[in-house]
Amino acid sequence: MSSKEISPNQKLLIVFGVFLAAYFIPWGAARVLGATNEAFMMLGEYARQHVLLCLVPAMFIAGAITVFLNQQAVMRYLGPDANRFTAYGVASVSGAILAVCSCTVLPIFKGIYKKGAGLGPAVAFLYSGPAINILAIVLSAKVFGWKLGVARAVGAVAFSIILGLVMALIFRKDDEKRAADARLFTVPDEKPARSLAQMIVYMASMIGILVFVNWANSKGGSAAWDAIYGAKYWITGAFGVVLAYTVMRWFNKEERVEWVVATRDFSLQILPLLLCGVLVAGFLLGRPGHDALIPSAWIAGLLGGNSLFANFVAALSGALMYFATLTEIPIIQGLLGAGMGQGPALALLLAGPSLSLPSILVIGGELGWKKTLTYVTLVVILSTVAGMAFGAWA
Repeated sequence: MSSKEISPNQKLLIVFGVFLAAYFIPWGAARVLGATNEAFMMLGEYARQHVLLCLVPAMFIAGAITVFLNQQAVMRYLGPDANRFTAYGVASVSGAILAVCSCTVLPIFKGIYKKGAGLGPAVAFLYSGPAINILAIVLSAKVFGWKLGVARAVGAVAFSIILGLVMALIFRKDDEKRAADARLFTVPDEKPARSLAQMIVYMASMIGILVFVNWANSKGGSAAWDAIYGAKYWITGAFGVVLAYTVMRWFNKEERVEWVVATRDFSLQILPLLLCGVLVAGFLLGRPGHDALIPSAWIAGLLGGNSLFANFVAALSGALMYFATLTEIPIIQGLLGAGMGQGPALALLLAGPSLSLPSILVIGGELGWKKTLTYVTLVVILSTVAGMAFGAWA
Protein backbone atom coordinates (compact mmCIF):
# COMPACT_ATOMS: atom_id res chain seq x y z
CA MET A 1 0.00 0.00 0.00
CA SER A 2 1.30 3.47 -0.91
CA SER A 3 2.21 5.76 1.97
CA LYS A 4 -0.22 8.30 0.51
CA GLU A 5 -3.20 5.95 0.75
CA ILE A 6 -5.38 5.96 3.84
CA SER A 7 -5.73 2.52 5.41
CA PRO A 8 -9.12 1.26 6.68
CA ASN A 9 -7.90 1.70 10.28
CA GLN A 10 -6.92 5.32 9.57
CA LYS A 11 -10.32 5.96 8.00
CA LEU A 12 -12.00 4.47 11.07
CA LEU A 13 -9.86 6.70 13.31
CA ILE A 14 -10.93 9.78 11.34
CA VAL A 15 -14.60 8.81 11.59
CA PHE A 16 -14.17 8.19 15.33
CA GLY A 17 -12.52 11.61 15.75
CA VAL A 18 -15.39 13.33 13.93
CA PHE A 19 -17.88 11.46 16.13
CA LEU A 20 -16.11 12.55 19.32
CA ALA A 21 -16.04 16.16 18.14
CA ALA A 22 -19.76 16.04 17.27
CA TYR A 23 -20.58 14.44 20.64
CA PHE A 24 -18.51 16.56 23.01
CA ILE A 25 -18.22 20.03 21.45
CA PRO A 26 -20.91 22.33 22.95
CA TRP A 27 -22.28 23.54 19.64
CA GLY A 28 -24.85 25.75 21.34
CA ALA A 29 -22.26 27.82 23.23
CA ALA A 30 -21.88 31.39 21.99
CA ARG A 31 -18.11 31.10 21.29
CA VAL A 32 -18.54 27.80 19.42
CA LEU A 33 -21.41 29.24 17.35
CA GLY A 34 -19.23 32.26 16.56
CA ALA A 35 -16.28 30.01 15.63
CA THR A 36 -18.50 27.90 13.37
CA ASN A 37 -19.77 31.02 11.62
CA GLU A 38 -16.20 32.30 11.34
CA ALA A 39 -15.10 29.01 9.73
CA PHE A 40 -17.63 29.36 6.91
CA MET A 41 -16.99 33.10 6.57
CA MET A 42 -13.30 32.32 6.09
CA LEU A 43 -14.15 29.57 3.59
CA GLY A 44 -16.36 31.96 1.61
CA GLU A 45 -13.67 34.66 1.66
CA TYR A 46 -11.07 32.13 0.54
CA ALA A 47 -13.28 30.91 -2.31
CA ARG A 48 -13.98 34.44 -3.56
CA GLN A 49 -10.46 35.84 -3.26
CA HIS A 50 -8.16 32.90 -3.93
CA VAL A 51 -9.69 29.92 -5.73
CA LEU A 52 -10.48 31.50 -9.10
CA LEU A 53 -7.57 33.95 -9.34
CA CYS A 54 -4.84 31.98 -7.54
CA LEU A 55 -5.55 28.27 -7.45
CA VAL A 56 -7.11 27.79 -10.89
CA PRO A 57 -4.11 29.30 -12.79
CA ALA A 58 -1.75 27.35 -10.51
CA MET A 59 -3.62 24.11 -11.24
CA PHE A 60 -3.27 24.64 -15.00
CA ILE A 61 0.46 25.35 -14.59
CA ALA A 62 0.82 22.13 -12.56
CA GLY A 63 -1.10 20.18 -15.21
CA ALA A 64 1.17 21.58 -17.92
CA ILE A 65 4.28 20.65 -15.93
CA THR A 66 3.00 17.09 -15.55
CA VAL A 67 2.00 16.59 -19.18
CA PHE A 68 4.46 18.65 -21.22
CA LEU A 69 7.60 19.24 -19.17
CA ASN A 70 10.42 16.87 -20.05
CA GLN A 71 11.20 14.63 -17.08
CA GLN A 72 14.85 14.38 -18.02
CA ALA A 73 15.15 18.17 -17.90
CA VAL A 74 13.52 18.33 -14.45
CA MET A 75 15.87 15.66 -13.11
CA ARG A 76 18.87 17.34 -14.77
CA TYR A 77 18.29 20.69 -13.07
CA LEU A 78 16.27 19.81 -9.96
CA GLY A 79 16.87 16.09 -9.39
CA PRO A 80 18.81 14.52 -6.50
CA ASP A 81 21.92 14.18 -8.70
CA ALA A 82 21.80 17.74 -10.05
CA ASN A 83 24.47 20.30 -9.20
CA ARG A 84 23.43 21.71 -5.82
CA PHE A 85 24.20 25.31 -6.69
CA THR A 86 22.10 25.04 -9.86
CA ALA A 87 19.26 23.06 -8.25
CA TYR A 88 18.79 25.30 -5.21
CA GLY A 89 19.40 28.45 -7.23
CA VAL A 90 16.72 27.49 -9.79
CA ALA A 91 14.28 26.42 -7.05
CA SER A 92 14.70 29.58 -4.98
CA VAL A 93 14.56 31.99 -7.91
CA SER A 94 11.55 30.22 -9.43
CA GLY A 95 9.66 30.46 -6.17
CA ALA A 96 10.58 34.12 -5.73
CA ILE A 97 9.34 34.99 -9.23
CA LEU A 98 5.91 33.49 -8.52
CA ALA A 99 5.45 35.32 -5.17
CA VAL A 100 2.32 33.36 -4.25
CA CYS A 101 0.65 32.38 -0.98
CA SER A 102 1.24 29.11 0.89
CA CYS A 103 -1.72 27.40 -0.79
CA THR A 104 -1.26 28.61 -4.38
CA VAL A 105 2.30 27.24 -4.51
CA LEU A 106 1.10 23.69 -3.69
CA PRO A 107 -0.08 22.44 -7.10
CA ILE A 108 3.10 23.71 -8.78
CA PHE A 109 5.25 22.09 -6.08
CA LYS A 110 3.32 18.86 -6.57
CA GLY A 111 3.86 19.05 -10.33
CA ILE A 112 7.65 19.43 -10.23
CA TYR A 113 7.98 16.83 -7.46
CA LYS A 114 6.01 14.27 -9.46
CA LYS A 115 8.21 15.00 -12.47
CA GLY A 116 11.33 13.94 -10.59
CA ALA A 117 12.61 17.00 -8.72
CA GLY A 118 14.69 16.06 -5.68
CA LEU A 119 13.15 16.51 -2.26
CA GLY A 120 15.64 19.26 -1.34
CA PRO A 121 15.09 21.53 -4.38
CA ALA A 122 11.32 20.86 -4.25
CA VAL A 123 11.19 21.93 -0.58
CA ALA A 124 13.33 25.00 -1.36
CA PHE A 125 10.77 25.93 -4.04
CA LEU A 126 7.87 25.19 -1.67
CA TYR A 127 9.23 27.60 0.95
CA SER A 128 10.58 30.31 -1.34
CA GLY A 129 7.35 30.88 -3.31
CA PRO A 130 5.34 32.35 -0.41
CA ALA A 131 8.30 33.58 1.68
CA ILE A 132 10.47 35.47 -0.83
CA ASN A 133 7.88 37.97 -1.99
CA ILE A 134 9.66 41.13 -3.16
CA LEU A 135 6.78 43.53 -2.42
CA ALA A 136 6.15 41.94 0.99
CA ILE A 137 9.80 42.38 1.92
CA VAL A 138 9.85 46.01 0.69
CA LEU A 139 6.64 46.82 2.58
CA SER A 140 8.00 45.09 5.69
CA ALA A 141 11.00 47.44 5.62
CA LYS A 142 8.74 50.46 5.04
CA VAL A 143 6.21 49.61 7.77
CA PHE A 144 8.41 47.94 10.40
CA GLY A 145 11.77 49.58 9.71
CA TRP A 146 14.79 48.57 7.64
CA LYS A 147 16.18 46.19 10.27
CA LEU A 148 13.12 43.93 10.26
CA GLY A 149 12.79 44.18 6.47
CA VAL A 150 16.40 43.14 5.87
CA ALA A 151 16.14 40.38 8.49
CA ARG A 152 13.06 39.02 6.74
CA ALA A 153 14.76 39.04 3.32
CA VAL A 154 17.97 37.40 4.55
CA GLY A 155 16.08 34.87 6.66
CA ALA A 156 13.71 33.86 3.84
CA VAL A 157 16.52 33.28 1.31
CA ALA A 158 18.66 31.41 3.85
CA PHE A 159 15.72 29.31 5.09
CA SER A 160 14.75 28.13 1.59
CA ILE A 161 18.25 26.73 1.03
CA ILE A 162 18.77 25.40 4.58
CA LEU A 163 15.38 23.67 4.63
CA GLY A 164 16.04 22.02 1.27
CA LEU A 165 19.53 20.84 2.24
CA VAL A 166 18.46 19.49 5.65
CA MET A 167 15.39 17.70 4.25
CA ALA A 168 17.52 16.16 1.49
CA LEU A 169 20.08 15.02 4.08
CA ILE A 170 17.52 13.51 6.49
CA PHE A 171 15.59 11.67 3.77
CA ARG A 172 18.48 10.99 1.36
CA LYS A 173 17.79 7.23 1.20
CA ASP A 174 14.14 7.79 0.28
CA ASP A 175 15.19 10.35 -2.33
CA GLU A 176 17.82 8.03 -3.82
CA LYS A 177 15.26 5.21 -4.11
CA ARG A 178 12.74 7.55 -5.68
CA ALA A 179 15.34 8.82 -8.17
CA ALA A 180 16.33 5.25 -9.07
CA ASP A 181 12.68 4.36 -9.71
CA ALA A 182 12.28 7.47 -11.87
CA ARG A 183 15.33 6.54 -13.94
CA LEU A 184 14.06 2.97 -14.35
CA PHE A 185 10.69 4.03 -15.74
CA THR A 186 11.79 7.08 -17.72
CA VAL A 187 11.67 6.57 -21.46
CA PRO A 188 14.61 7.81 -23.53
CA ASP A 189 14.44 11.37 -24.83
CA GLU A 190 12.49 11.69 -28.05
CA LYS A 191 12.42 14.62 -30.41
CA PRO A 192 10.23 17.22 -28.66
CA ALA A 193 6.97 18.19 -30.33
CA ARG A 194 7.73 21.85 -29.64
CA SER A 195 10.88 23.93 -29.49
CA LEU A 196 12.32 25.20 -26.22
CA ALA A 197 11.31 28.75 -27.18
CA GLN A 198 7.71 27.67 -27.72
CA MET A 199 7.58 25.93 -24.32
CA ILE A 200 9.06 29.01 -22.63
CA VAL A 201 6.41 31.27 -24.19
CA TYR A 202 3.64 28.80 -23.25
CA MET A 203 4.74 28.44 -19.61
CA ALA A 204 5.60 32.15 -19.26
CA SER A 205 2.12 33.15 -20.43
CA MET A 206 0.50 31.08 -17.65
CA ILE A 207 2.94 32.33 -15.02
CA GLY A 208 2.28 35.89 -16.22
CA ILE A 209 -1.46 35.39 -15.72
CA LEU A 210 -0.91 33.99 -12.21
CA VAL A 211 1.47 36.79 -11.19
CA PHE A 212 -0.32 39.81 -12.62
CA VAL A 213 -3.95 38.90 -11.92
CA ASN A 214 -2.92 38.66 -8.24
CA TRP A 215 -0.74 41.78 -8.27
CA ALA A 216 -1.29 43.52 -4.94
CA ASN A 217 -1.77 47.22 -4.24
CA SER A 218 1.12 48.67 -2.23
CA LYS A 219 -1.19 51.54 -1.12
CA GLY A 220 1.42 54.19 -1.76
CA GLY A 221 4.46 52.10 -0.92
CA SER A 222 5.71 52.17 -4.52
CA ALA A 223 4.43 54.36 -7.36
CA ALA A 224 5.75 51.97 -10.03
CA TRP A 225 4.20 48.98 -8.27
CA ASP A 226 0.84 50.75 -8.01
CA ALA A 227 1.02 51.73 -11.70
CA ILE A 228 1.30 48.06 -12.58
CA TYR A 229 -1.56 47.35 -10.20
CA GLY A 230 -3.75 49.84 -12.08
CA ALA A 231 -3.01 48.09 -15.37
CA LYS A 232 -2.92 44.52 -14.06
CA TYR A 233 -6.03 43.32 -15.88
CA TRP A 234 -4.76 44.70 -19.19
CA ILE A 235 -1.43 42.95 -18.64
CA THR A 236 -3.21 39.74 -17.60
CA GLY A 237 -5.39 39.97 -20.72
CA ALA A 238 -2.29 40.28 -22.92
CA PHE A 239 -0.81 37.14 -21.36
CA GLY A 240 -4.20 35.45 -21.87
CA VAL A 241 -4.13 36.26 -25.59
CA VAL A 242 -0.62 34.79 -25.87
CA LEU A 243 -1.72 31.66 -24.00
CA ALA A 244 -4.77 31.19 -26.22
CA TYR A 245 -2.59 31.52 -29.32
CA THR A 246 0.00 29.00 -28.10
CA VAL A 247 -2.61 26.46 -27.02
CA MET A 248 -4.53 26.61 -30.30
CA ARG A 249 -1.55 26.75 -32.66
CA TRP A 250 1.12 24.60 -30.98
CA PHE A 251 -0.93 21.83 -29.35
CA ASN A 252 -3.30 19.32 -30.91
CA LYS A 253 -6.70 18.38 -29.53
CA GLU A 254 -5.45 15.24 -27.75
CA GLU A 255 -2.74 17.21 -25.96
CA ARG A 256 -5.19 19.89 -24.88
CA VAL A 257 -7.52 17.25 -23.46
CA GLU A 258 -4.63 15.55 -21.63
CA TRP A 259 -3.66 18.92 -20.11
CA VAL A 260 -7.21 19.60 -18.90
CA VAL A 261 -7.52 16.08 -17.46
CA ALA A 262 -4.22 16.47 -15.56
CA THR A 263 -5.44 19.82 -14.20
CA ARG A 264 -8.70 18.20 -13.12
CA ASP A 265 -6.81 15.43 -11.31
CA PHE A 266 -4.68 17.96 -9.42
CA SER A 267 -7.82 19.84 -8.39
CA LEU A 268 -9.46 16.67 -7.05
CA GLN A 269 -6.34 15.77 -5.07
CA ILE A 270 -5.69 19.20 -3.56
CA LEU A 271 -8.95 21.16 -3.20
CA PRO A 272 -10.82 18.87 -0.73
CA LEU A 273 -7.92 18.89 1.75
CA LEU A 274 -7.33 22.59 1.22
CA LEU A 275 -10.95 23.60 1.81
CA CYS A 276 -11.23 21.34 4.87
CA GLY A 277 -8.07 22.94 6.21
CA VAL A 278 -9.51 26.43 5.70
CA LEU A 279 -12.62 25.42 7.65
CA VAL A 280 -10.56 24.09 10.57
CA ALA A 281 -8.28 27.14 10.57
CA GLY A 282 -11.31 29.45 10.51
CA PHE A 283 -12.97 27.56 13.36
CA LEU A 284 -9.88 27.69 15.58
CA LEU A 285 -8.26 31.02 14.72
CA GLY A 286 -10.73 32.96 12.56
CA ARG A 287 -10.04 35.56 9.90
CA PRO A 288 -7.58 38.39 10.57
CA GLY A 289 -9.23 40.82 12.97
CA HIS A 290 -11.97 38.37 13.98
CA ASP A 291 -12.13 36.09 17.01
CA ALA A 292 -12.97 32.39 16.71
CA LEU A 293 -12.55 29.54 19.21
CA ILE A 294 -9.10 30.76 20.32
CA PRO A 295 -9.31 34.49 21.22
CA SER A 296 -6.76 36.61 19.37
CA ALA A 297 -6.07 38.47 22.65
CA TRP A 298 -4.63 35.23 24.06
CA ILE A 299 -2.13 35.01 21.21
CA ALA A 300 -1.22 38.70 21.43
CA GLY A 301 -0.68 38.35 25.19
CA LEU A 302 1.80 35.52 24.69
CA LEU A 303 4.01 37.38 22.21
CA GLY A 304 5.48 40.16 24.33
CA GLY A 305 9.22 40.36 25.00
CA ASN A 306 11.82 38.16 23.35
CA SER A 307 11.66 34.94 25.34
CA LEU A 308 12.06 31.49 23.80
CA PHE A 309 8.39 30.86 24.57
CA ALA A 310 7.18 34.06 22.86
CA ASN A 311 9.20 33.33 19.71
CA PHE A 312 8.06 29.71 19.65
CA VAL A 313 4.39 30.69 20.02
CA ALA A 314 4.80 33.26 17.21
CA ALA A 315 6.42 30.71 14.89
CA LEU A 316 3.88 27.98 15.70
CA SER A 317 0.93 30.37 15.33
CA GLY A 318 2.31 31.52 11.98
CA ALA A 319 2.68 27.93 10.80
CA LEU A 320 -1.00 27.21 11.52
CA MET A 321 -2.63 30.50 10.47
CA TYR A 322 -3.50 31.23 6.83
CA PHE A 323 -2.11 34.49 5.41
CA ALA A 324 -3.14 35.64 1.96
CA THR A 325 -0.38 37.53 0.13
CA LEU A 326 0.62 40.70 2.08
CA THR A 327 -2.05 40.27 4.80
CA GLU A 328 0.62 39.35 7.34
CA ILE A 329 1.86 42.97 7.38
CA PRO A 330 -1.25 44.71 8.82
CA ILE A 331 -1.79 41.77 11.21
CA ILE A 332 1.72 41.99 12.63
CA GLN A 333 1.47 45.79 12.68
CA GLY A 334 -1.55 45.44 14.95
CA LEU A 335 0.20 42.86 17.14
CA LEU A 336 3.25 45.12 17.49
CA GLY A 337 0.92 47.89 18.64
CA ALA A 338 -0.51 45.47 21.22
CA GLY A 339 2.94 44.82 22.68
CA MET A 340 4.44 42.11 20.48
CA GLY A 341 8.25 41.96 20.54
CA GLN A 342 10.50 42.48 17.50
CA GLY A 343 11.83 38.92 17.71
CA PRO A 344 8.41 37.22 17.67
CA ALA A 345 7.41 39.56 14.81
CA LEU A 346 10.26 38.20 12.68
CA ALA A 347 9.45 34.62 13.72
CA LEU A 348 5.86 35.13 12.57
CA LEU A 349 6.99 36.76 9.31
CA LEU A 350 9.28 33.83 8.48
CA ALA A 351 6.89 31.01 9.42
CA GLY A 352 3.50 32.55 8.57
CA PRO A 353 3.50 33.18 4.80
CA SER A 354 5.22 29.84 4.00
CA LEU A 355 2.89 27.56 5.96
CA SER A 356 -0.74 27.25 7.01
CA LEU A 357 -2.95 24.49 8.34
CA PRO A 358 -4.58 23.97 4.90
CA SER A 359 -1.20 23.74 3.16
CA ILE A 360 0.16 21.32 5.80
CA LEU A 361 -2.71 18.91 5.06
CA VAL A 362 -1.96 18.98 1.33
CA ILE A 363 1.81 18.60 1.80
CA GLY A 364 1.12 15.62 4.08
CA GLY A 365 -0.91 13.98 1.34
CA GLU A 366 1.96 14.37 -1.13
CA LEU A 367 5.12 13.78 0.93
CA GLY A 368 3.70 11.65 3.74
CA TRP A 369 3.35 12.80 7.33
CA LYS A 370 6.88 11.94 8.44
CA LYS A 371 8.45 14.30 5.90
CA THR A 372 5.73 16.91 6.39
CA LEU A 373 6.05 17.07 10.16
CA THR A 374 9.83 17.25 9.80
CA TYR A 375 9.46 20.18 7.39
CA VAL A 376 7.00 22.01 9.65
CA THR A 377 9.21 21.39 12.71
CA LEU A 378 12.27 22.75 10.90
CA VAL A 379 10.39 25.89 9.82
CA VAL A 380 9.16 26.50 13.38
CA ILE A 381 12.62 25.86 14.93
CA LEU A 382 14.47 28.05 12.41
CA SER A 383 11.90 30.84 12.79
CA THR A 384 12.11 30.65 16.59
CA VAL A 385 15.92 30.80 16.57
CA ALA A 386 15.97 33.64 14.03
CA GLY A 387 13.40 35.56 16.08
CA MET A 388 15.39 35.22 19.28
CA ALA A 389 18.63 36.26 17.58
CA PHE A 390 16.99 39.28 15.93
CA GLY A 391 15.20 40.28 19.13
CA ALA A 392 18.48 40.22 21.06
CA TRP A 393 20.19 42.31 18.35
CA ALA A 394 17.38 44.77 17.62
